Amino acid sequence: MYRVAVMASGSGSNLQAILDRLHHQVAGVEVALVVSDVPGALALERAERADIPTAVFPVHPHVTREERDRAIADAITAASADLIVLAGYMRMLTPPLLERFPWRVINLHPALLPAFPGTDGIRDALEYGVKVTGVTVHFVDEGMDTGPIIRQESLTVGEGEGRVSLGERIHALEHRVLPRVVELFATGKVQPPERGSRLVRVDDSEPSRIDW
Repeated sequence: MYRVAVMASGSGSNLQAILDRLHHQVAGVEVALVVSDVPGALALERAERADIPTAVFPVHPHVTREERDRAIADAITAASADLIVLAGYMRMLTPPLLERFPWRVINLHPALLPAFPGTDGIRDALEYGVKVTGVTVHFVDEGMDTGPIIRQESLTVGEGEGRVSLGERIHALEHRVLPRVVELFATGKVQPPERGSRLVRVDDSEPSRIDW
């Protein structure tokens, strides 16, 4: 069994995509834990409906980021997770967590990095006037969306397209791309960069075992 911990701050629609496409279905993937920094987040409700354990680590003024991340890392270790997926988790991670899981933490971003990092890549792309945008899955490091890129897929921005329409199409793309990347990890098809390189090797030559 390939065990995945998902971290989410909001609605958890990408968590749901992983549950619908992979959980106990493909490559022995199991979502073993859902972590949130927001009590009452819809992502937690989605996990509970699927009988998946949850853990909440809210921001506290007397707890440092490092202390909180250390506690999160302990919970993920206890869940025996093989991969940590940030799916709409809105906090940057610190060394006490990242160093515990080298090359095992990935993030989904709604833009073609390195363009438009940060909290609203869809809005930023629209305001810049790009004709093509998309989604990126990348390894997480201590920077803001700066880790090595694992997979990107693009789409064309329609003439005069607005935030709502583009957001819906980006999210639909996310719901396909992120589960596929998790499946590739579970089947040993992703090789992290070698020392001194940012090149991630991904073997996607075989078709997925489910219809994407």
